[in-house]
Amino acid sequence: MAMGKYLYCIIRGGDERTFDGVAAIGDSALPVYTVPYGALAAVVSDSPFERYEATRANLVSHERVIEAVMREQTPLPVRFGTIADPADAVADIQKLLDTRATEFDGLLREMDGRVEMGLKAFWRSDAIVFDQIVAEDAQIRALRDSLKRSPSGASQASRIRLGEMVKAALGRRRDAEAAKILAPLRSIAERVVENPVLLDRMILNGAFLVRRDREAEFDRPVAELDRERGEQIRLMYVGPVAPYNFVRIVVNWAPAPVAR
Repeated sequence: MAMGKYLYCIIRGGDERTFDGVAAIGDSALPVYTVPYGALAAVVSDSPFERYEATRANLVSHERVIEAVMREQTPLPVRFGTIADPADAVADIQKLLDTRATEFDGLLREMDGRVEMGLKAFWRSDAIVFDQIVAEDAQIRALRDSLKRSPSGASQASRIRLGEMVKAALGRRRDAEAAKILAPLRSIAERVVENPVLLDRMILNGAFLVRRDREAEFDRPVAELDRERGEQIRLMYVGPVAPYNFVRIVVNWAPAPVAR
């Protein structure tokens, strides 16, 4: 089978090299190496020219290669599943590095010496949040109490109305909590991305671009939040990782065929 080249990231470096001890996507025995052109290089591994499903295993393989590269230099992550056609893989990659050299050079300058930190915050208990909303909102409390007093005669419209009021109050409370969490972090991070919250219990799904020399400074308000609010809010804090939320190189060549 003819092999294409799977792209992980773009880096500086005009020499060919191999990243030892790094497992390639699809086949961990295959080497991870560079295809250079000019002052840039693409980090790649050989791969069948087929679509990779976004399974946890494949996503982790993709990210681990980039994170291994990041230990040595700044990477620009390429979108998951990008493969150069076996017929002209090296030529296509070199053309990519040539035609987008100015763009890649600018992005590498912007990302140099910077890492991404990720923070997700969740309320530990739906019940606690609901009780707090009821305690603070007289209208919700009155409607809730009314429905409790006459559960058999309560109208469906009243129940729907209560649900809508609670949802709106939850959104306001989430926004207020997220703003409190973000305030000390915004002053340290150079950029912030607020990704969509995926669960009712989730307060914040944030990514932060931070200078490497300010990582410890960024850690402190996160640790302080955990100490002060840990009984009410659960944090998921990850990093440093490559700047996935701030750079994602998309290559517009013909897509790989769907695997059969």
